[in-house]
Amino acid sequence: MPCRHIQPQWAEAGWGPFVGLQQAWSVGGRCPCAQAEAPTLQITTTTTPFDTDNAKMEVLLGITGKDFTLIAASKAAMRGATILKAADDKTRQLNKHTLMAFSGEAGDTVQFAEYIQANAQLYSMRNETDLSPSALANFVRGELASSLRSRKPYNVNLLLGGVDPITHKPSLYWLDYLASLAPVPYAAHGYAQYYCLSLLDKHHQPDITLERGMELLKLCSDELKRRLPIDFKGMVVKAVTADGIKEMPFDDTEVVKGT
Repeated sequence: MPCRHIQPQWAEAGWGPFVGLQQAWSVGGRCPCAQAEAPTLQITTTTTPFDTDNAKMEVLLGITGKDFTLIAASKAAMRGATILKAADDKTRQLNKHTLMAFSGEAGDTVQFAEYIQANAQLYSMRNETDLSPSALANFVRGELASSLRSRKPYNVNLLLGGVDPITHKPSLYWLDYLASLAPVPYAAHGYAQYYCLSLLDKHHQPDITLERGMELLKLCSDELKRRLPIDFKGMVVKAVTADGIKEMPFDDTEVVKGT
């Protein structure tokens, strides 16, 4: 219904000043004064990262065992269908007992990983002690959560693994670009999780040896070769133990036949 400023009978009677108001009300569906007085709702949006195809084609795998954590990352640095580098290392050592692997948008990944690495090393120098894997995982999660609420969030997926220097207990943490954090016995990122998690669910045991862990990684690598139509140029495999971090020899050049 029209408000008190516009009376239809006045417009019908030819009262000039009200004719224009009546026309405005009939066209717009609202009184001009109501339009002026109505509050305006302003919505601001921020960009949200997306899990891109590049991030999914990068393979990250993590396995914990009796006294170790294994982390594997594909060597291929890709942009779309093009391989830019065939020997890329997608891992960063945060301290003597903690290793982080990353995948996601080029630029975001290296910048964020080196930022975390620098802060972890700064803490070690200032306090003369290293952060535990659990403390570092929660620090990384906090940085991702802060980034997610900014205008330019990082599009990074992570696996963070290590061995506690005091309890010697291995641990593995799964983090994604939405700042989710989960402690897990084994993990994967990208298309690898569609094919490898079922294998790990079947064969993984909490007290497996390092040799058995390498065998599980070989099973996962063979399955990825069999299923994925891309060449991820093999994997870099690193083991975290109470003695530190070392790169493991991993030969995956063998051609795998399809089933």
